[in-house]
Order: sequence, then structure tokens, then C-alpha cells
Amino acid sequence: MTVCRGVKGATTVERNTREEILAATTELLQLMVAHNGIAPDDVASALFTTTTDLNAEFPAVAARRMGWTEVPLVCAHELDVPGSLQKCLRILLHINTDKTAREVQHVYIRGAKVLRPDLVARSQ
Repeated sequence: MTVCRGVKGATTVERNTREEILAATTELLQLMVAHNGIAPDDVASALFTTTTDLNAEFPAVAARRMGWTEVPLVCAHELDVPGSLQKCLRILLHINTDKTAREVQHVYIRGAKVLRPDLVARSQ
């Protein structure tokens, strides 16, 4: 039975530049798609968030460049919580899938691995 499930991903960048934000977003999206066998038509929507220190580009631009022209996309900033991971970019994809919640593979790369080491271990 096809249901809508969330697929989470996170990464970090070294610098707040347009190029780094787009490269990191593209890398993360490609890994999320590959690990979960996602076709563009399977994506119901995508939410991109960045820490407040990343504002040089909208991460959603990377998805549009990948051909996701019919997917509703939203970009937002996260709460600036003291001591939280900086220069972090997160993605929440809502996908239509037959996978169970346990079968969905969330993707945490670069410095964002510290956020969910349990999911990092599961996805490798």
C-alpha cells in the first residue's frame, strides 16, 4: 500500500557561499534519492531548513536544478539554539512509497552525522 512517509537528511558546509550550499544540497538530495529509490514523481513535497548562519542561497534551488519543477518546495531557518550545530542544512522529503517506516533510509553526512549517529549506522 502506498503511503506518504518522511525521509530526513542533514549535512554541513564549511562556508556560507552560494556554491557550497548548492553543492551540499545536491549531494544530500542525490544520496537520499539513491538510498531510497525515489523517483521525482514520488516526492510530494520538500522542506529545506538551514541554521541562521546560512543565507547565501535557497537550498531549494538545487532541487529545481535537478528537475524537480513540479514538487512544492519550502525553505526556512531553524531556531538559533545556543550550542547547536552551525552551518547545518536539513531536508525533509515527503514521499509516496510502499516502504515501511523502518525501511526508509535517512541520510546524515559530513558534520551532521553527530545529530543522529543511530541513523548513520543504519543507513550504511
